[in-house]
Amino acid sequence: MIRQLRASRWLAVFVLLSHLLSPLSALALTVSEERKIGEQLLFSVRRQFPVLDDPDISQYINTLGKKVLATIGPQPFEYRFFVVQSDQFNAFAAPAGLVFFYTGLIAAMNNEDQLVSVLAHEIGHVVSRHIAQRLDKGAKISALSLIAGIAGLALGVPGLSQGLLTGSLAAGQAANLQYSREDEEQADRLSFGWMQKMGRDPSAMEDMLKSMRRVSRYSMGSEVPQYLLTHPNPDARLGYVESLLEMLRQKGTPQHYIKTDNFDFLRFKYRVQVQSSDLDNLRTYCTTAVTAAGTDKEQQIMAHYGLALLAAEDRNYPEALEQLAFVRERYPQKEILEIDKAVLLMGSGNYDEARRILEQAFRRDPNDVYGAYQLGKIELMTGNYPRAEQMLQRVALAMPEYPQVYYDLGQLAANRGKEGVSGFFLGKYNLYRGKMKMAKQYLVRASKDANVPDKVRVEAKAILDKLKELEKET
Repeated sequence: MIRQLRASRWLAVFVLLSHLLSPLSALALTVSEERKIGEQLLFSVRRQFPVLDDPDISQYINTLGKKVLATIGPQPFEYRFFVVQSDQFNAFAAPAGLVFFYTGLIAAMNNEDQLVSVLAHEIGHVVSRHIAQRLDKGAKISALSLIAGIAGLALGVPGLSQGLLTGSLAAGQAANLQYSREDEEQADRLSFGWMQKMGRDPSAMEDMLKSMRRVSRYSMGSEVPQYLLTHPNPDARLGYVESLLEMLRQKGTPQHYIKTDNFDFLRFKYRVQVQSSDLDNLRTYCTTAVTAAGTDKEQQIMAHYGLALLAAEDRNYPEALEQLAFVRERYPQKEILEIDKAVLLMGSGNYDEARRILEQAFRRDPNDVYGAYQLGKIELMTGNYPRAEQMLQRVALAMPEYPQVYYDLGQLAANRGKEGVSGFFLGKYNLYRGKMKMAKQYLVRASKDANVPDKVRVEAKAILDKLKELEKET
């Protein structure tokens, strides 16, 4: 039933997008056309994908993506990296630099190098514009059909990945949207080279491909994971990557790679799992990891971090603080754990101590979005509205597509009696959640409200004009 509802939601969005995007020629997409498709996907992605977009999670995955992009050079697209809540073993790169990682794939990773290897591979597909360039292999295709195909392949919704693809795309186009062996080799080759430039051990690619092969064999006779449909031939890819590693060994030149500190990755992974996994199973895993003989020391310590998050979910803040203290004692240099402590103190009602810690964190690093957001939240909760607005606006500037910050700014404006401004922020909140009709209603009212500051009315009108412009692409 849930999958049928998801399929119905996607079909409704495809009907909407058919009025927003014009047909594309049989030639490969231009960069401009790809950007337009990316704009539409950005407006709909949060409605259709259950995205884990906490500032902390988003900051980590996007920072990692930027590190890969720094080795490549200027790009025509502004890349966005998303974590999607789904047990699917999947990652997918859509046109215009949108890259999605599914929580099921993240759960199968053991270290940051493995995550970087997949992230770099997906960037390789975007840089090479594989989807856009493969569209010249068949007959005319509409942007609606393209997005339907991408959605079906990425989501793995029954009826979309097979039936809708073959029904909505011209003959052969469904296959064209799936990466060829040549595409995969090119993306792997790029990923391999970028990892070397970053000082990352490319053998992590081998480890991930072995995991993919295990998943592939385990899935024989059952539903094949979407990653293995869109990224075929894990055995062939593994052989190719192993040959690249063997070539390095034969050169005889010692390879010096940085020793990856997996603290940030493991912290990220536990925060993702708490929001996407069965909590009882995760609790069992963490409890076993902290006591099992032979467990990697770093994994053992960070399992306590997982237990701290689980205790917080149960609102058992004393236990959460005790488990976190264990981790903080062993990682005294990791200042982000102080912000985690402040979040737990805030949950327990100790606002004064939480604010003190968050103010110190902000002074240390004003660009840390996670800390700034938490400081904004506590100031909003305690009625310090000027400071709350300052912090939340910083977050909105750093994460302009994060809907929750606009909801918080809307609440702040309402608390200060600024109903028109509150409506404007609720318009942006709904816009980035994909609720276009409701967003327009709020934005139209804000653009016509004489009590709303000119700057806000101008921005509301600019957003409405942009939406109208996109709707003219018929």
